[in-house]
Amino acid sequence: MKLMSFEQGGRQAWGVVRGEEVVDLSGVWPDMRTALEDGVGRIAQEAGRAGMPCTPLAGLQWLPPVPNPRKILCVGLNYGRHVLEAGRELPAHPSLFIRYADSFVGHGQDMWKPRASDRYDYEGELAVVIGRAGRHIAARDALAHVAGYTCMAENSVRDFQKHNAQVTPGKNFERSGALGPWLVTADEIGDPARLRVMTRLNGETLQQGEVSDLIFPIAELIAYISAFTPLSPGDVIATGTPEGVGSSRKPPRFMAVGDTLEVDIPGVGTLVNRVADEPAPAHQEQGDAHG
Repeated sequence: MKLMSFEQGGRQAWGVVRGEEVVDLSGVWPDMRTALEDGVGRIAQEAGRAGMPCTPLAGLQWLPPVPNPRKILCVGLNYGRHVLEAGRELPAHPSLFIRYADSFVGHGQDMWKPRASDRYDYEGELAVVIGRAGRHIAARDALAHVAGYTCMAENSVRDFQKHNAQVTPGKNFERSGALGPWLVTADEIGDPARLRVMTRLNGETLQQGEVSDLIFPIAELIAYISAFTPLSPGDVIATGTPEGVGSSRKPPRFMAVGDTLEVDIPGVGTLVNRVADEPAPAHQEQGDAHG
């Protein structure tokens, strides 16, 4: 199944994609995160009931598949060649950082180039969505805790990322990343190691990576993360970006207003977003109007 969240007429909703429409399940569960707590099987059962309301995909505003995750955890430097291009040594443990939900938009929505920086870099990634809660999950059992997979434009604001040893500022600018277009349930993917991540900027392929090349595979990431924090349905784990990021190119290549970024993972989907200028704060606009 493909599960998506959307907004229509000021109302947030979610459901199961069927062809060119979505079966709206908001009347059964208020959001996807709540539904995942009851399991993908229950979602399929409800979506298959006769008479469920359907909405055409055309005209909907796409949201991140899980708009309100309790946790978004991202892994840095998890492809060997990306580690080399960054001039780093292979890590002994996953390098983790946290993202906030408001740093992401959905498929088709504008990402904001930060007003504070011109070093806005692209990063395509496979993201994992947790479906079954757990703590101290063994690697051998980890994939049974996965609800599904989605595409992530994780992106980075490189100068803010490197202000100090903590990358948090460069990873959490408002609307600087994207998730979507939907969550593809794990039963349709099978072994995620067979997936391939590609990133295109204005139609040019700049990143390509095989998930089988991850330094820390998905099962090991889940085991490591759940060793220190409980994982809950709807939590998102970004698995890392392949080589080819803009900051490592000579000369560097960063995103600009008007660019179109695509993260394409065959079997999962293609996430497409345009880059727009971060708008001025409302108080500044008011000041300009009176100036």
